[in-house]
Amino acid sequence: MSSGMNILQTRGLEVAYGGIRAVKGVDLTVHRGELVCLIGANGAGKTTMLKSLCGMLAPSHGEILYEGESITGKPSYELVRRGISLVPEGRGIFGRLTVEENIKIGAYARRDRAGIRADMDRLYDLFPRLSERRVQQAGTLSGGEQQMLAIGRALMCRPRLLLLDEPSMGLAPMLVQKIFHTIKRIAEEGVTLLLVEQNAKLALGISHRGYVMESGKIILTDSAEALLKNPKVRHAYLGG
Repeated sequence: MSSGMNILQTRGLEVAYGGIRAVKGVDLTVHRGELVCLIGANGAGKTTMLKSLCGMLAPSHGEILYEGESITGKPSYELVRRGISLVPEGRGIFGRLTVEENIKIGAYARRDRAGIRADMDRLYDLFPRLSERRVQQAGTLSGGEQQMLAIGRALMCRPRLLLLDEPSMGLAPMLVQKIFHTIKRIAEEGVTLLLVEQNAKLALGISHRGYVMESGKIILTDSAEALLKNPKVRHAYLGG
């Protein structure tokens, strides 16, 4: 699981979005090799948090540390090159491009052709459905296939830290299970993950640790196992 070294840390992070203080003084840590989830109700500030971590939104206060160095206010393209990749809410694929063209976009900053080819082969092994549809327009894929494509495109950057925003959104239950199984497999292969997800039970079920966010603040953090048993978490997010 964790080597004990922090790959990501925030200190007193504040982020305003649309004139609203969406993230309020958040301290969060992700250790190398961990799968950590961030759960909470819609509007809690989870997506804003992820956008600040990948450089899409600049914090108004506080600090973001990645591999021990401050990346506060750094642009997204620089963070991608440094190993941070985001799978956004809503997937953000290029609908008129083919599956394979979308995947290649994920490797735009790389020049190692042999490595790119090897990673594409590994990706098609991870998502056989994408291999079957590699020349198909991405916009014609099902929701689940588009989510696979969004994850695959992000992996082509060879991220050391993968940020996932609501991967289960809009998917049929059977596809949700498949996506989460794949996320767990990616983590087992050594990629550190921070997962934002409204389906708290599923997220905690595959995570090492979790944070609970409410109204822009972290109100609770513990091992995933302990959070699953916590009465407050069960009542608010697990339906009992």
